[in-house]
Amino acid sequence: MENNLLEQVTGISMDDFAYDLPDEKIAKYPLSERDQSKLLVWKNGQIQDEQFRNLSEFLPSESLLIFNNTKVIRARLHFQKETGARIEIFCLDPHEPSDYQISFQTTKSCIWKCMIGNQKKWKGEPLRKTIRIDGTEIDLCAEQTDPEKNKSLIRFSWNNPDFEFSRIIEHAGSLPIPPYLNRETELSDLERYQTVYSKIKGSVAAPTAGLHFTEKVIGHLEKDGHELAELTLHVGAGTFQPVKSETISDHEMHSEHLYISRDFLNQLIQHSGKKIAVGTTSVRTLESLYWLGVQAHENPEINTKDLKVSQWEAYQKQTSLISANDALLSLLNMLNRNQIDYLSASTQIIIAPGYQFMIVDGIITNFHQPKSTLLLLISAFLGENWRKIYDHALANNYRFLSYGDSNLYLKE
Repeated sequence: MENNLLEQVTGISMDDFAYDLPDEKIAKYPLSERDQSKLLVWKNGQIQDEQFRNLSEFLPSESLLIFNNTKVIRARLHFQKETGARIEIFCLDPHEPSDYQISFQTTKSCIWKCMIGNQKKWKGEPLRKTIRIDGTEIDLCAEQTDPEKNKSLIRFSWNNPDFEFSRIIEHAGSLPIPPYLNRETELSDLERYQTVYSKIKGSVAAPTAGLHFTEKVIGHLEKDGHELAELTLHVGAGTFQPVKSETISDHEMHSEHLYISRDFLNQLIQHSGKKIAVGTTSVRTLESLYWLGVQAHENPEINTKDLKVSQWEAYQKQTSLISANDALLSLLNMLNRNQIDYLSASTQIIIAPGYQFMIVDGIITNFHQPKSTLLLLISAFLGENWRKIYDHALANNYRFLSYGDSNLYLKE
């Protein structure tokens, strides 16, 4: 049965997820107030046009909302050679050390996986630039090491050990807003392309469903009896990667890093109400937790360093093996057995029509690009209803993509 499901999913044609998105429907800038965006509510097979600031009243009673507290880093670094050629280095993931927090805390050098813009003009010599932090001049150097597929490993080094890499990149780089905005990063983006609850540095793209939340909206949620929880998944540049193949079988899903606390697992297990994921990154994390739990259940002695969800894993195993709670309990037991407070793992999961959701009961999200893996995820949750919803949004002046309007999708 599961092999038939895998064949069904990998045979999905991306042409079935195309729709006409006029450029004028793409929100190039955020609204003046975060919570003034529209909210399209899909519930009991019906569409309601609402306002995001009133989100709380449309949620099932005593819902648990799960937020991704990742913070976007200034990952885009520009260097200029003596010849005048400009080289862009886009930091993707830490390589040495590979842990995000440890890499950000380094004081001399570190190596990151990067994408290089104008790479042909970079002949291999070290690139240098001078930055100023609190009146102190610092020389930053970028050097190529061994190329890795279409990325490169870049060693960053600087001449002042009083400054950690997190401060170096904060002053040397720029915030990487989505490429489809077709504009340079502006001062307003530094605040508005971060969620108000962002904490853990590591993303190169914002979990944009969270951009609508304000302290006032969050206060209303708590006042109305909803619970809040936070996880961390660092969003990679692959979130913007279009699916270029005719079917998804030939698309390699990007890998992202997730971090989960023991307290979060306990909260997830003990909550008896609906679980609402804020954004597709939270969806991917929550559903990945189930499959990580299956691994821990099948192999209780598994090394936590070996925990990883592969692209097609969810379609190769029977979802009826264990319940969601049993999977989460297996993860919790693993943490307790190893006496660690946090789970660190990576996921390459692709959620497409045919996927059975194991944890998520509702999704708060934005409108997504045609032929994208994010639209596949939404279709997996909504079925063919996604077309009805998107047609309605296009006909009723909803704003699309990262700075656009919001949706609340609830299981019938």
